[in-house]
Amino acid sequence: MNNTRRLLLVILLIVETAIARSQNLSWTETAPGVWKVVAGQPEAYDLIKASGATPNKEALAAIAQASFPLSQSDISIKVVDGKTYLRFPLQKEEQLYGFGLNFQTVHQRGKISQLHVDHYGGKDNGRTHAPTPFYVSSKGYGVFINSARYLNIYAGTAVRKDSKTAPVVKDRNTDKSWSSRPYSDAVEILVPAAGVEVYVFGGPTALDAVRRFNLFNGGGCLPPRWGLGFTQRVKSLYTSEEVKKEVAAFREKGYPLDYIGLEPGWQSKSYPCTFSWDSVRYPNPAGFVQELLKENIRVNLWTNPYVSPDAPFYKAIIPYSSSHTVWNGLVPDLTMPQARTLFFDQLKSNQVAMGVSGYKIDEVDGYDHYLWPDVASFPSGITAEQMRQTYGLLVQRYSEEIYHQQNKRTFGLVRASNAGGVSFPYVIYNDYYNHEDFITALINSGFSGVLWTPEARASKTSEEWLRRFQTVIFSPMAMINAWASGTKPWSYPEVAEPIKQLALLRMQMMPYWYSAFARYHFEGIPPFRAMNLEEGFVPEIKKESGSANLEENPYAEAVSKEIKDQYMAGDYLLIAPLFAGQQTRKVVLPKGKWYDFYTGAFVGDGQVITVTPGLDKIPVYVKDGAIIPMMKPLLHAPVAGERVDLTVRYYGEKPGKYMLYDDDGETYNYEKGDYSWREIKVEKDKSGKLKGTISASVKGKPNTVGNVTFEFMTK
Repeated sequence: MNNTRRLLLVILLIVETAIARSQNLSWTETAPGVWKVVAGQPEAYDLIKASGATPNKEALAAIAQASFPLSQSDISIKVVDGKTYLRFPLQKEEQLYGFGLNFQTVHQRGKISQLHVDHYGGKDNGRTHAPTPFYVSSKGYGVFINSARYLNIYAGTAVRKDSKTAPVVKDRNTDKSWSSRPYSDAVEILVPAAGVEVYVFGGPTALDAVRRFNLFNGGGCLPPRWGLGFTQRVKSLYTSEEVKKEVAAFREKGYPLDYIGLEPGWQSKSYPCTFSWDSVRYPNPAGFVQELLKENIRVNLWTNPYVSPDAPFYKAIIPYSSSHTVWNGLVPDLTMPQARTLFFDQLKSNQVAMGVSGYKIDEVDGYDHYLWPDVASFPSGITAEQMRQTYGLLVQRYSEEIYHQQNKRTFGLVRASNAGGVSFPYVIYNDYYNHEDFITALINSGFSGVLWTPEARASKTSEEWLRRFQTVIFSPMAMINAWASGTKPWSYPEVAEPIKQLALLRMQMMPYWYSAFARYHFEGIPPFRAMNLEEGFVPEIKKESGSANLEENPYAEAVSKEIKDQYMAGDYLLIAPLFAGQQTRKVVLPKGKWYDFYTGAFVGDGQVITVTPGLDKIPVYVKDGAIIPMMKPLLHAPVAGERVDLTVRYYGEKPGKYMLYDDDGETYNYEKGDYSWREIKVEKDKSGKLKGTISASVKGKPNTVGNVTFEFMTK
C-alpha cells in the first residue's frame, strides 16, 4: 500500500511538472501598452488590491503605441509544489533598472535579492523601504509582479543548461578572463504562492515603460503647492510655545517656511502611541494649529500606528489587531473596515478636524526585531508576510482618504511603500544618512513609483551642511529633519546666507516644480529620475578586462559606467551634486546642447565635462530650448486664488515650448477637470530676435498667473 501511494505521488508530480512546463500563456492587453497574464491561482490579496490603484486608461492611450516587447515563447511561468517560477529573457546588451528603492546601485543586472519591506540596512539586497517588484529594461519595456509576498529575484545570475545563448566555457587555469559569475540570459523570479498576476509594459522607450507603470497605478501624486515649499521638523519634545518661537525666527530672518513637523512629543505617550495631544506641551492644540494656519504655516504630525494601552480606543480595537505587538502596542489589521474606522476616525476627529495638514508615518518598514514576526496572525486572515509588504500602502491609502473626504490635499512622509502607491502624496525617508547613497536612492525612486527625500538633519562641517542642503532643494521635499539635532537653516553661520538663497530659489522655482508634478500625475513622468531615462544619454563605456573587473560586473556586453550621482529634475534640468570634500567632479551630458542654469553659458554637447563650481553652487545644467518659469521668492507658497508674477527663463538657441500647469493648489478639484495648461513659447521673429509668448488663460478655469516677463539667459 505504501509503495502504491509513493508511486501515485511520483506520477502526480511528473504530471504536475509536465503541465507546468507545457503551460500556454495567454497575454491580454488590459490597458493600452499593458499586457497581463494569470498563472495558477493568484492569491486574493495582492499589491493592487491593497493600494486600491486604478489605471488611468485615457492617459495610457496617449502614449505612443507599443507592441508586446518580448518573445512570448521565451517567457516561462510554472506552478510547481505551491510555488510560481517566472523566467523572462535577456539580451546580451541589456541592462536592468528598478527592483525597488535601492541606495547604492542603479544597474541591477547580475544581482540576487529578496524583495522584502524593511528599514534599509546598508546593502542593496532587496530589503528596503519600497521593494517594488517592477523592473525596467534598457531595451524599453517593464515587468511587474503583482504579489504581496517576499519575492526572490535572480536578475541574470544563473545559467540554465538549455540556455539559448549560453556563455563560453573557459579554463580558469589558463584564461585570465574566466569569471565565477558567467553571463546569464534570463531574469528568474520565485513567488512563494501557487499563482500570480504578471504585467508587461511596452515602450518604445524605457521612460515610456515607466510612465505606463505609473499611470497603470493611477498616476503620480499632485501635492498641494505648500507641499513643495520648505518644511522644518522640530525637536521631539518641543512645546507649542517653542514651535511658535521657531516659526517666528524663520520669518524674522527671512527664511521661507510652509509647514512645520511635530515629532513624538506632541502625543501624551509614544512607542506605542496614544494619538492624544500632550496637555502640558500643547495645552490648546486647536488654537495652536489655527494660529499657525493664519500665518500660512501648516502642521504635520509624526506618528506610528501602534496603539498604546492608554489610547482611548485601545480596548475597542483589540479584536481587530495582530496576535503580536510592536513596543507593546497593538497592530491594527488595516485590511478590516472595523479597524480602519476605529483608527482613522480618531485621527480625523482629534487632529485633522482642527486643521492638521498631514502626517509623518513612522516605523512601518522594519527592523525584524521590532516589527511583528512572520509567525504573527491577523484576524482578517491576511498573513504576516503580506501585511509586512503592504502596511505602508494601507496607512497611506486610508490617511489620504481623510483629506480626500474634506477636499483638502495633503503631503507627508512615510517609511514604507510598494507597487500601487504611486498616487499617494507621501515621500519616503529613513534613519540612514549617507549623502551619496541618498542621491542614488533619489535616482532609483523614478524606477520604483515612489518619492524619496535626501533630507538634511545635521552635519560635521558647514561645507557638508551646504552640500546636503543643495540637494534637498532639488528634491521632492525640501526638508530639515531636526527631531534629534534641533538644527536650523542658519545653524552654521558661515554658510547661512547661501543657505537662505537656496531656500528662496526653491520658492522661486515653484511653478516649475508644480508643473513637473502635474506631468507626473497626468502623464506618468517621474519628476526626479535617472539619466538612463533621458533621451540622448550615452554613459561612458567601461571596458572590462580580467576577472577582477568582471567580478564587479560580469556582463561585458551590457556594461557602461553606472551613473548614480547625477539626475534629471523635471523636463529640462540636470542636477550634478557635489559631496563634502569634493571641489571638482565629472558630469556626463546627454547629446544636444546644454547650458549653465545660473549664467546661461554653453557648457557642452554629449560629452563628459569636469566642473569646479565653488562651494556656493550645485552644478545645474539646462537643455537647449529650455523654458523655466519662476516666481518671486515668497516666504510661503501662494494660497488658493493668489496671483503671482512670473519670470520665464529661456536657455539656448532652439525654439522652446513649455506647458505651465495651473489649478487652485489646495483641493482635489483638478480631478473634476478644474485645471488648465498654458503654453509658453519662445521663438525667433522675422528679424531673428527672440520673442516669448504665453497662451491666454482658460475661461472658467483657475488662473494664478499675474504679469509674465521673459529673461533670455543665453547671450
